[in-house]
Amino acid sequence: MIEVIVSIFLIFGAALSALGSFGIMRFPDVYGRLHAATKSATLGVISIMIGVFLYFLIIQGDFVGKFLLTILFVFLTAPVAGFMISKSAYNVGVKLWDQSTQDDLARDMKKYEKKQGSNS
Repeated sequence: MIEVIVSIFLIFGAALSALGSFGIMRFPDVYGRLHAATKSATLGVISIMIGVFLYFLIIQGDFVGKFLLTILFVFLTAPVAGFMISKSAYNVGVKLWDQSTQDDLARDMKKYEKKQGSNS
C-alpha cells in the first residue's frame, strides 16, 4: 500500500513539473512564465521529495532529515526568487503582454512616488 502512496506523490510531482514546463513555453510574457515556473515546479519538486522521503522512511526504514530540509528550502526560496525576478523585470521595464488588462503594481508605484514626493 505504501508503494502506491509513494507512486502517487512521484507521479503527481512529475505531472506538476511537466505542466510548469508547458506553461513556460506557452505563456506570452515573462511574468506568466515566472508564475508557471515557480508555482507548479515548486509544488512538483515538493511532491517528489515527499514521495522520496516516505520511501526512505517507511520502506527502507531510514529517517533522512535532508529530505525535510530540502522540502523546506524549496518551499521558502522558490516563490521568493520568482517574486524578486519578476519585480526586477518590472523595474527594468520589461513590458506586460499586449492584451493584459490590469497592472496593479503601476498604481501602487504611483502612490509610492507621490508619498515620497510629499515627504521631501
